[in-house]
This record gives sequence, C-alpha cells and structure tokens, in this order.
Amino acid sequence: MTTETTAKPLPQRRDCHQTLVFKSAIFSRILLLSLSIFWRVLLSPYDTSAPLNPACLGDPNPHPRPPPLFPSLGSAIENGIVWDGVYFVRIAQCGYEYEQSYAFLPLLPACIFILSQTVFAPLVPVFGHRAVVGLSGYFVSNGAFVLAAIYFYKLSVIILKDPVVALRASILFCFNPASIFYSSIYSESLYALFSVGGLYHLISGANSIAIIWLALSGCARSNGVLNAGYFCFQTMHQAYDAIFLKMRKFLALRILIAGALHCICIFAPFIAFQVYGYYNICQGHSPDELSPWCKARIPLLYNYIQSHYWGVGFLRYFQVKQLPNFLLASPILSLALCSIIYYVNSRPKIVFSLGFQASVEEKSSSVLFFPLEADQRLKGPFSEQSSSVRQENHNLRQRKQMGQGRDPAQHRVDHEPLEKAGYLCAFVLPFIVHLGLMEATAFLVMHVQVATRFLSASPPLYWFASYVMVSPGMSQRWGYMIWAYSAAYILLGSLLFSNFYPFT
Repeated sequence: MTTETTAKPLPQRRDCHQTLVFKSAIFSRILLLSLSIFWRVLLSPYDTSAPLNPACLGDPNPHPRPPPLFPSLGSAIENGIVWDGVYFVRIAQCGYEYEQSYAFLPLLPACIFILSQTVFAPLVPVFGHRAVVGLSGYFVSNGAFVLAAIYFYKLSVIILKDPVVALRASILFCFNPASIFYSSIYSESLYALFSVGGLYHLISGANSIAIIWLALSGCARSNGVLNAGYFCFQTMHQAYDAIFLKMRKFLALRILIAGALHCICIFAPFIAFQVYGYYNICQGHSPDELSPWCKARIPLLYNYIQSHYWGVGFLRYFQVKQLPNFLLASPILSLALCSIIYYVNSRPKIVFSLGFQASVEEKSSSVLFFPLEADQRLKGPFSEQSSSVRQENHNLRQRKQMGQGRDPAQHRVDHEPLEKAGYLCAFVLPFIVHLGLMEATAFLVMHVQVATRFLSASPPLYWFASYVMVSPGMSQRWGYMIWAYSAAYILLGSLLFSNFYPFT
C-alpha cells in the first residue's frame, strides 16, 4: 500500500486518504451500533427505567398521542436511551425542568429537537414521539462523528505534514477507546466536530469561522471554553512579534484587544447558558427558597451542580473505594502522560520557552501561531503546499531507510529541521499544553473514569500513538497494545454501557 500511495501526487493521495477515513468512520459507527444491539438483545439491562417517560412539568395534561404503528421497534429504540442520554432526550422533549439538568449543555438537545420536529417528524406515527427523539439523537451523534473524523484528518495533515501518519492517526480516532459514546446520545461527537473543526479553520487562517466553531464546542461541553487557549497562544506570540520585533506598540495593543474579544466570543455561549439558568432558577423566588449557589457572589450554576449532585471537586475522588475507576482510566491517562513527556523531553527549549525559541524555519511553517517579521517572511516563505511537498520527500527517504534496515531516528531533531514537521514540531506545542490541562483536570478534579471519553477528542493522543506504532526505536508490541486497548474498550463499552451498567 505504501508503494502505491507514495507514487500518487500529493493532492490525489490526500483525497484517497480522506475517502478511506470517511469509510472507516462509517464502518466504525455501524460496528458500534451493531455491537450495542447485539449485547442488548443477548443480555438483560441492569436498569430497566430507560423507557419511563412521565409527562413534562410544563404540560402536566398532554393530549394523548395515538399508538405507533410499530410499538416494538419504538420500544427497542427507547431502550437504547441510557445514562446521560436520558437527560438529553428529556431536555429535548420538555426543556430544562430540574436544577441538575443544567449540567447538560444545550447544543445536543437543540439539535435533537430540531431534527425530531422537522426531518424525522413523519416517523412519529410509526415509532412514537420519544423513540423519534432518541433516533434523532443517534443520528446527530453518529453523523457528527463522521464529520469530525474527516476534519481530524485534515487537521493532522496540516500539523504533521505527512498524509500517511495523518491517516494512521485518523483511523485510530475512528476506533478510539471511547467509541461507544460517539455512537450514543452523548455530546462527545458534537464537541469533537466543533473543536477539531474549529482548530482546522484556525490553522487554515479562517479566524471568524474558527471562533464560531470553537464557541459551539463550548455549547456542547463545558471544556469547550478551554479552546480559547489556542487564541491566547496565538495572541501572545503575535503581540510579542509586534512589540519586540516590529517595535509597533499600537499594533500590539490592537492584537491584545482582538485576542481578548476572540476569547470572550468563545466563552460567551457558556456564560449565556449560566445566565439563563440563573434567570430560570433564582429569579422570582423568596430568599428562603433560593438554592445556595443563587446567593453566591459569583453564582456559577454548573460548578454547583457538579459539586452538589455528582461530588466533583479537587481531590474529592481520591478514595480507596474508587481504585477500580482509577484502574479503568489508567490506560488513557498513561497514553496522554507519555505523549506529553515524550514531547517535553524531545523539545525542552520549545516547551519551557512557550515556543519563543522555535527556529525561523519552524515559525515560517507555523506562521499563524508564530509570526515573523516581514523581511523574514519574504526571505523564507513556506506555504502549506511547498512545506508539505518537502516533507513528503523527506518521509519517502525515511521509509526507504526503514526498508533498508537503517534507523532514521539516528538523525537527531536538532540536526534535521524537516523532522520538526512531525509530532515534535513547534506547531504541536499548544495542543500539548491543552492536553496537559485536560489530563490534570480529569485526574485531580473529575470522576476519573470519565477521562477515557474526556480526553478522547485530543489530537496529540493519536498523533503520538501513530508514531509509536511504527517508530524504529519502539517495539511492535506497543502498536499491538494500543490496538488491543481500543478493541477491548470498544467491546467492553458496548457491552456494559448499552445495558445500563456503569462504564466510564
């Protein structure tokens, strides 16, 4: 496959890879849905309350609906609404009725509501209303994942500048250990689509589109607001360039103001949702009836819900009885930690200088994050196409060396600038910082077992794993272990999660 692939022109090769990623994403979703149905038919669910559907609080006496034509199929769909999916479907049906329901952000319920009222509305007499709402949720999650996988490949090609490695990383993403959540009524797929897609648009230079997409990621999951950090990183380097290299302080001020506005735009949807919750819960009630968070100096509904209803907090999960959950999360935490340590050990100057000591060549190929002076850009422009072609020639020589039994790792990063275009390039630094913050949060603050799906949309995990799997300095067993880990969690997740047993 490698010989045929390298013989094709670069654009044609990318199109072939993108088609393969698209097919892999669809196949992985069909596989997960099939496994879920298989386990659900084979075993009895632990919790049988999934089909319960009491009347909405805002409409206690709804008009009775006629029975569906195929109640058994409708019941089968409703049985697949489990765990957080129960909340998302309920919100799509009835809105935010209870305080704890505000822990689930509105993007997924809004998409479900729109689809169930439009595209899938004709199916209500066939399967029943709640079944159609659940079917809409499955469609949104699985469709969003397929699009997320395509954007993941596009982003990986720009960052890694090696379509073969980008393809391998994208296939790993299609079969990631948290796959069951990307095929269920969960917000992971929408978050992955808008975060990865937003980063692709950011790196492609479409800042306005990137802001919208990253803001929408904050409407899907609360950790979407951390994506503002990419704009902070970009602003920091652009402001430094304006002050110390171009000596233009007013330009630096404009850059700082623009960066702050970009970050505010990404935070705005999440903040607006908190204001919406405050208005619904706290306004119009006497002080004795108010929830404690309503009286706080800064009333943050989301933090209160996570702490009060789910016991989330700093080191609150560090208990002996939670040891099995730490073991369940240990593979993804270990992979994330290894990817960070490997990058830090390989590029300490880049990491500890926050990218300011990156070489001119690296900055020119990552100009959106690391701006250069105008005269430097004129002397050494590196467009995406030219740098990708140069990197392709380097990758081809590297694969030939591997085929001849030579070890390309002998050429150290500091002496071979083109090798910096891969996982160890300065372009990856903001992704590494973001992953480090996410891992620290998952380990120290959250329910640690959630780390498997919480970190599953982080690109560096798959970029690092794709390099480890073929690195001459690594044993092949690491590649087998990564695939075995993914396969085991796909099987285990589809078995436990679909039958309402606790998974992650």
